Amino acid sequence: MESKHPQTNDPDVKSLDESQTEIGMGGYLEDYKDEKIYKKRMQQRKEIQQKRIDIRNKEKGLIIVFTGNGKGKTTCALGLALRTLGHGHKVAIIQFIKGGWTPGEANAFKVFGDDLKWHSYGEGFTWETQNRHRDKEIVMKSWEKSLFYLQNKAYKLVILDEINIAIKLGYISIEEVVKGIKNRPFLTHVVLTGRSASDIIIESADLVTEMKLLHHPFKEQGIKAQEGIEY
Repeated sequence: MESKHPQTNDPDVKSLDESQTEIGMGGYLEDYKDEKIYKKRMQQRKEIQQKRIDIRNKEKGLIIVFTGNGKGKTTCALGLALRTLGHGHKVAIIQFIKGGWTPGEANAFKVFGDDLKWHSYGEGFTWETQNRHRDKEIVMKSWEKSLFYLQNKAYKLVILDEINIAIKLGYISIEEVVKGIKNRPFLTHVVLTGRSASDIIIESADLVTEMKLLHHPFKEQGIKAQEGIEY
């Protein structure tokens, strides 16, 4: 599949990127004997960075995906929600699959009033609900609510939490999700979370982060889900 994110062919941009790499990040990664030389190099880096920012000055609503087997996908999405709310914009969060417990974030976000809409229709994981027909009904109800916010330009950020899992389990078609996302207002950002994001979702996204699992307290130490960490 041909990527929708080809590298820029602008020679000026490439030149600035190469110059930035050549100068480096600073700190103690290189041994500068003279602090004046170090300061001069960092000033050059600052000037190059500003030029890079001036060239890359476009804005658009982004499709952001947090996936992978590691923890923190929803946490990252909620961090974006907090940041967006901090700038005075409206945010909508729709949780697919989840819903067996009330997360601490839902309580904390109440302070933002009507600027934050939180919907959690799920009734838990598949092994808890044990009714896939009911699960699909709930997912479709969640998607209907999602479309309301995706089509409302008053909302700067719409988070579709665990929708990747809903797609994987066959509760909603990927074509329907992609269509709904594409038809949103131009400056509306949308976040899709959940492990096993499909190649189609990944390819359509502007930003994709994959969480890699290295250690897990439940699997390795038998530590149960705890307030403030899992919910």
